[in-house]
Amino acid sequence: MDLEKAFHMKGGLGDNSYANNSSLQKKVADTVKHITLEAIEEMFTATRPKSLGIADLGCSSGPNTLSNVKELVDAVENACRKIQQPGPEFRVYLNDLPTNDFNTVFQALPDFYRELRKGRNDGGPAVYIAGCPGTFYGRLFPDNSLNFVYSSNSLHWLSRVPPGIYDEQGVSINKKSIYISEEPVRGGGSIPQTVPGGLVIFPQVEV
Repeated sequence: MDLEKAFHMKGGLGDNSYANNSSLQKKVADTVKHITLEAIEEMFTATRPKSLGIADLGCSSGPNTLSNVKELVDAVENACRKIQQPGPEFRVYLNDLPTNDFNTVFQALPDFYRELRKGRNDGGPAVYIAGCPGTFYGRLFPDNSLNFVYSSNSLHWLSRVPPGIYDEQGVSINKKSIYISEEPVRGGGSIPQTVPGGLVIFPQVEV
């Protein structure tokens, strides 16, 4: 099976689209988003880059994508206020498989930028958003190009069954079926692509 062609959310804005059926995913992500927001604040405060590269692995095509971006931008701006430093420029890379409906995301960008500028006299933060289609089991970005890499609802894309998920007989509880690839993410996936002091975070809800 060609995974890059087969695994994607239903695009568009119809009744059955992912965009209109992703509220549950939003609720799940919201329960752990404080971890992500605290992490990016701490990372920025420690490193203080003038240009901040952020990658969302598995961004999909619903409203959650840009909502997550805005929350990250707000968190960094909050950190800037605390340390009394001008905000950085934001380079945001939205990654998903090539068959993902990136067009729906891009069509929402004008509203996203208007929301960022709302109530501000300085024009708002400089946020540059680009799509980056491809699987994160391969190489996506140049070395030292990212400061913060994250993914939401990502447990089912692991390349191996986590070693702690076994019963008393040493058999995998999930029958070895909940992982997407036999190949490990080499070199930690995007880790070589992060700058020194950068951070890769995959927060998960315990079930």
